Amino acid sequence: MAYSIAPAMAVEEQIEENSEYLQDVVVTSGQVNKNDTDTIEEKPASEDFSNVPIRKNLEETAFFFPILKTDADGSVIISFKMKESLTKWKFLGMAHTKDLKIGLTENEVITQKELMVQPNPPRFLREGDQITFTAKVSNLTKATMLGNAKLELLDATTMQPVHQLFDLKQLEQNFTAAAGQSALLSWQLNVPAITKVPALVHRVVAKSGDYADGEESALPILTNRMLVTETMPIPMRGKKQQEFVFASLASASSSKTLEHHSYSLEFTSNPAWYAVQALPYLMEYPYDCIEQIFNRYYANSLATTVANAHPRIKAVFETWREQGTGAMESNLAKNQDLKYALLEETPWVLQAQSEAQQKRNIGLLFDLTKMAEEQDRDLNKILDRQAPDGGFSWFPGGRSNWYMTQYIVEGLGHLDKLGVKSLKDDARTARLLDGAVQFIDAELVRDFNEMKSYTKDLKKDYLSAIAIHYLYARSFFLNYPLEGEVKEVVTYYLQQADQYWLNKSVYEEGMLALAMLRMNKFYQSATPQKIVKSLSERAIRKEELGMYWKHDQGYYWYQLPIETHALLIEVFSEVAKDEKAVEEMKIWLLKNKQTNHWKTTKATSAAVYSLLMNGDNWLLEDQLIEAEFKTAGNPEIHERKLRAARQNAEVGTGYFKAQWQAEEITADMATIKVRNPNKTVAWGAAYWQYFEQLDRIKTFEATPLQLKKQLFQEINTPTGPKLEALADGATLKPGNKLKVRIEIRVDRAMEYVHLKDARASGFEPINVLSQYKWQGGLGYYESTGDVATNFFIDYLPTGTYVFEYPLRVVQEGNFSNGVTIIQCMYAPEFTSHSEGIRVKVKK
Repeated sequence: MAYSIAPAMAVEEQIEENSEYLQDVVVTSGQVNKNDTDTIEEKPASEDFSNVPIRKNLEETAFFFPILKTDADGSVIISFKMKESLTKWKFLGMAHTKDLKIGLTENEVITQKELMVQPNPPRFLREGDQITFTAKVSNLTKATMLGNAKLELLDATTMQPVHQLFDLKQLEQNFTAAAGQSALLSWQLNVPAITKVPALVHRVVAKSGDYADGEESALPILTNRMLVTETMPIPMRGKKQQEFVFASLASASSSKTLEHHSYSLEFTSNPAWYAVQALPYLMEYPYDCIEQIFNRYYANSLATTVANAHPRIKAVFETWREQGTGAMESNLAKNQDLKYALLEETPWVLQAQSEAQQKRNIGLLFDLTKMAEEQDRDLNKILDRQAPDGGFSWFPGGRSNWYMTQYIVEGLGHLDKLGVKSLKDDARTARLLDGAVQFIDAELVRDFNEMKSYTKDLKKDYLSAIAIHYLYARSFFLNYPLEGEVKEVVTYYLQQADQYWLNKSVYEEGMLALAMLRMNKFYQSATPQKIVKSLSERAIRKEELGMYWKHDQGYYWYQLPIETHALLIEVFSEVAKDEKAVEEMKIWLLKNKQTNHWKTTKATSAAVYSLLMNGDNWLLEDQLIEAEFKTAGNPEIHERKLRAARQNAEVGTGYFKAQWQAEEITADMATIKVRNPNKTVAWGAAYWQYFEQLDRIKTFEATPLQLKKQLFQEINTPTGPKLEALADGATLKPGNKLKVRIEIRVDRAMEYVHLKDARASGFEPINVLSQYKWQGGLGYYESTGDVATNFFIDYLPTGTYVFEYPLRVVQEGNFSNGVTIIQCMYAPEFTSHSEGIRVKVKK
């Protein structure tokens, strides 16, 4: 198929302003009427640019419905209207006949003129910056061009000239462009305050003889002031009084350009209720595997039993439902005014909706009739999946799976220990257990005999994770006697545990300690006490976080942190009988909930079971946190709102929040005296928001989530690229390649972390495609915008992480480089930001 594209901008004597068509592949706007070797010259004292056609429609996609016409040869001529960008296009077309025969075409199309103006603006301007605005005038004729060019600056709202506000004294410039060459033009601009020019339209026009071109587009102007949010987490132990000082607020008066915006103080008097809110009610799973069917039965049975054992839970949830409070909101959706990114701007909208729906569904746990019907239905479905050999396959029709069957036996053991009435009174569960226990006994013996067939030295470490899991699951049901060959194999693995327990993961050690303690009637061992002692010695103890361990990172069932910690609470309660340690471990579990959304039903159920069924009952603590400002004068002006907030505290959690506006904020509010009258831990936070010039913002690292940003220049050497840190006051050149290095430090696992890295208007990102990346042991989604690059980190484990991304220097000038901020969207009290710096770029 042949095709041509009809001209429209300059065809003989007809000119249509503000539009262009393509002619063959090249668009032209006029004719060269002089000898090819002549010089095209026109340099009046002040050029008249009023008749120059200005290109404004610079969209990057040109879609059209063509009018098809055939010539005498049957070739189709396609005519369409092009956008006004002078660039290279990819032409894509599809033709089809009435009987659906299809033809495709793909070609490169170039839109160009004999004289072309090509401005090189930045993506944005920032007030207070100095920039060299450049434009290129290209000459595609065969003669040298002498002409004039002009830069016009207009207020985008009024379209009135504003060049004086940008200190632009000389709008016009002469240029000389040799044949087939281009001339570079530049103008020095000082960007005024945004209050004078909120947005800018720049128009560059050039004229030489009969040739002329112009281009116009808009530029946003950003303020050099930023709304900064600084926070002070307020963690409180039970039965304690403490004084907290917000150091940056106390020293705010040292800056003459800082303006207060707001100050907020919030407290959660009893965070244990957040764990209760996570109790899962599971309607349906998307997959029909035995693990998920049993999880539904397990989680609903556990949650119903816990709820019925604590009548206060039902009363509190009834109050929440009647009052329609924000208690049922996801933490991702709370405190939107204190977050740097709106929830809708993040990839986590669906997660927030899912968590909120989960919280609302908990009310169904108190419909005892409905829950009994669903548990009965689920139990029947589990029984239908049990194979004649007593085992369970993962999906219907598969072979019986050892681990899946033990998983069910373990879960039933937890429910039995919890005292679930339906488990003890239902003959169906007894029948299920009879077959399942026989199956896992047989599998243990089969695996042992298979192992003996390929080894001659049984004294080596053959204590596998599945064998340890068997000992733990089987220890719940010792009423099924261990006899004959089963007893021999169990004894062998218990002996292996005596010798090799130190080689195992923390989760496996916990399972061994519990299993060996319960089996001590026929196998006496001091190993459970040794394991507890070892765990105690390896534990990390912190005033704020309580007692915890560094868990193995991985995706195996015995490497999951919440399940592991819940199991260790069981170990210290049952084996060590150390109630103090249990209470310390429960603190870590709650602090984990502060910054994480417990996603799996198994993790949530295990955590809630550990919190409510071990040690003191924290749900009975219902007094509110007491807080006051340490003021030199009359504190009434500050504390009136605090009292009002406490009077409207949320039932259950005891959550309340008070907020003061700019005119109410004083340095006295930096010192807060807090008293926690309850046994349980509590937490709160102070949020101070203020406006400050970017260059005067100082590094803020007063929370457990910290960052450090550095700029490096990439230098080419004979041995390859080398990175050199930019010294303070260093001058860059256009074309330099930079590396941004961001170091993140965090002392606890956090989810839904947002990092926003602003950049100077003279820099251009190299990574322009948004995509998921993995770097330095950290997975994140990188999204490049005009003003900043955003990083969305789903899960940030404890540790230090370093990652880099490249930039290119493209503009001359003196620029503010902006500020980098990081914030946990799930717990916005954990935030930090870098300092503001300036960068200079000069040829």
